[in-house]
Amino acid sequence: MTQPYVKQTIENGVGTIEFFHPAHNSLPGDILAKLAQTITDAGVNDEIKVIVLKSGGNRTFCAGASFKELIHINDAETGRVFFSGFANVINAMRKCPKFIIGRVQGKTVGGGVGLASATDYCMATQFAAIKLSELNVGIGPFVVGPAVERKLGLSGMSQIAIDANSFYPAEWARQKGLFTQVYETTEELDEAVKAFAENLCNYNPEAMKEMKQMFWKGTEDWDTLLAERAQISGRLVLSDFTKETLKRFK
Repeated sequence: MTQPYVKQTIENGVGTIEFFHPAHNSLPGDILAKLAQTITDAGVNDEIKVIVLKSGGNRTFCAGASFKELIHINDAETGRVFFSGFANVINAMRKCPKFIIGRVQGKTVGGGVGLASATDYCMATQFAAIKLSELNVGIGPFVVGPAVERKLGLSGMSQIAIDANSFYPAEWARQKGLFTQVYETTEELDEAVKAFAENLCNYNPEAMKEMKQMFWKGTEDWDTLLAERAQISGRLVLSDFTKETLKRFK
């Protein structure tokens, strides 16, 4: 079984950050912390002009929170800390002075939809259906909600948050503005991401930094907002409903 990892490579000014977990790229706390730190470091690395965020494997981009960890949360503080993991990654992406291009090769669920939404430009394959499944286990997409809403609008975000059992196709996500393009194969996606990212490296980094700040205007309170949201999820994960539901997943 392959070990979970976060790794970064730099080629032609493009810093590629890749995360992986054998359980469908679900993200436990230690991997989230490493991901947030890697993004922050890439933001201040002069060798990197543009960042590409991707996951390992070919089936699932990200299955969201680690169920294994969710099952073991027994107090509100542990819950808050766990859900803050996704908050910290989203905030690291928001504050990073460089454009982050998302490369989404497959299905993405819950927190994974949050990650895709926090990229500045996101490209996907036709297999990249999205789902906000949090309500299924008695919580809600509180932490990722602001990022998803920023991309899909309140209507799109609330639709998939309420219809927590359904995968929405990549084409739906493209029409709503989450994905910029949808490709038939992963090979085509990779070629397009590479060409696009390398082309961006020719532009003025100062201009890109200013543009990024402009795009994220109005999110300055997210450090506080997402921390408050993490507290809500941390509280709900302790509810009898969620405890019972998670037992069934064991």
